[in-house]
Amino acid sequence: MRRAAGPPADLACGPCARPAAASVYEVRPHQGSAMTHDLRSGTFHSEDAEIAYLDAGEGAPIVLVHGFASTKETNWVAPGWVETLARAGRRAIALDNRGHGASTKFYDPARYDSALMAEDVRALMDHLRLLEADVMGYSMGARIAAYLALAHPERVRQLIFGGLGSRLVDGVGLPQTIADALEAPSIKDVTDPQGYAFRAFAQQTKSDLRALAACIRGSRQALSRAEVARIAVPTLIGVGTRDDVAGSAHELAALMPRARALDIPGRDHMLAVGDRAFKTGVLNFLQEPP
Repeated sequence: MRRAAGPPADLACGPCARPAAASVYEVRPHQGSAMTHDLRSGTFHSEDAEIAYLDAGEGAPIVLVHGFASTKETNWVAPGWVETLARAGRRAIALDNRGHGASTKFYDPARYDSALMAEDVRALMDHLRLLEADVMGYSMGARIAAYLALAHPERVRQLIFGGLGSRLVDGVGLPQTIADALEAPSIKDVTDPQGYAFRAFAQQTKSDLRALAACIRGSRQALSRAEVARIAVPTLIGVGTRDDVAGSAHELAALMPRARALDIPGRDHMLAVGDRAFKTGVLNFLQEPP
């Protein structure tokens, strides 16, 4: 059994005076060497949803699940995760969650239940004929990964949660007021700073605002403590020490039989995903025997 242990950039918003977030998921281009591994891309169907994905590198697979209002490129390519994992000898696979990026958009909140979105990840693994894989999710993506591990424990080798701690059981993280901001007639009508940041980001990335609003309304499920205790695969939980959205990594780790917390020093929910300490912690975790 593993030992329990304790221990991205601002979105330019043109002439806007208010600070805006780079979604919750780092959008600054990777500040290392140029991408050296080819990105393979494709689509598949998860029931009536067409899901886009990318695939890079060779080796043991790790499936990457992005957070709310992000995409596979924004969450995993731009901050260097795909390149980092490929250089470490891993096959990095990332999907656009339904409602995001190049995947199908739905406008009924019920189509974004976390359990349904977890089945999209399972369907991706089926499409690629992966019997099992490591799975890493950030924020909403971590919630989806948790539902996947609970429903299909035999498919998940190891888990990594980023940007989600005790809010997996004690709440849902991002407030539903973000949906109101996304549905406002104009960004000028948005007064909530967090809602404004997400609206600005979504407009910059030309995202479907109605689909994102439906997603944040429909993907707000929490797991019980008993359910979390049933997730028995080795799990790393990384949360920034200034993150006021995720909840405590240490509290969540204490509820899980084989989990440990990783503090990401000085990072909030918006800046933790591409942090060097987070990447180092993840790579070290992946090198350990499960």
